[in-house]
Amino acid sequence: MKIPVLNIKQFQSSKEVHQVYVNSFANHIKINKHLTSTPHSHNFYLCVIFTKGSGVHEIDFKSYSISPGKVFFLKPGQTHFWKFKTPPNGFIFFHSKEFYEMYYLTHQLSNFPFYYSYQNPPVLELTDSLKGIENKFRELLQEYHETQAFRNLKMVNSINDIYIILTRAYTSTLNLADYASVNYLKILEQLEQYIEEYYHQEKLPKYYAGLLNITTKHLNRVTKETLNKTTHQLIAERVILEAKRLIVHSQNPLARIAETLGFEDYAYFSRYFKKKTGTSPIDFKKSYHKK
Repeated sequence: MKIPVLNIKQFQSSKEVHQVYVNSFANHIKINKHLTSTPHSHNFYLCVIFTKGSGVHEIDFKSYSISPGKVFFLKPGQTHFWKFKTPPNGFIFFHSKEFYEMYYLTHQLSNFPFYYSYQNPPVLELTDSLKGIENKFRELLQEYHETQAFRNLKMVNSINDIYIILTRAYTSTLNLADYASVNYLKILEQLEQYIEEYYHQEKLPKYYAGLLNITTKHLNRVTKETLNKTTHQLIAERVILEAKRLIVHSQNPLARIAETLGFEDYAYFSRYFKKKTGTSPIDFKKSYHKK
């Protein structure tokens, strides 16, 4: 089994609307159960707010509780699925990178902290501000179902407004005076892009420092000051994440998975995996399927 990558077109409810989708969460789950009932990833950006319900949201093997006031953000490629204990509701929207950035030439989705780095938590818990933001989602849903002039532009502006409000809540506990420099953040963003592209074959910090035209020492300084992690840790985390995805969601033998991830043999891969996770690939697979 290979984990499905869902395309935004699979959810389109209107032929006139492209690269964006908006719905109440209860209706979304009801009409798309055949797509969302098993672990999957997307080729788009997703935001959902819960107003009712309880359960667990698993994102890349990390579990987050579902409750009213929780907001989740997903970037393209992240694997997730829902487990509900009580019936959920709220609002959900997703869109392509192009849909948003074609209207904001000087502002990118990666400027928002929840989409900036895979290291940033994909969840936000709202309290007093829930009602106000809920109305913003409701207005977006209403615009989505109407056919007035400049609908796409209005929807992008509404999405941007939601993202700004959520960013302020998301960063409310941060001391912005201590926040990393813009230059460091740009290096980190480029590093994550390079790791995503080359982690199968390149696992040494020196390689990525070369791509960035900086020294390995400086690259480690950037990752330590922005994330409190070494470059090697970031590379290893991406390798292990993909290993877990393949171990759980594919039918390939472990030796084939090791080869896919650029390891010379299974024994080396098994030692690497156990060192980073504390368990062997075989034991990880068994324990995951017992959940």
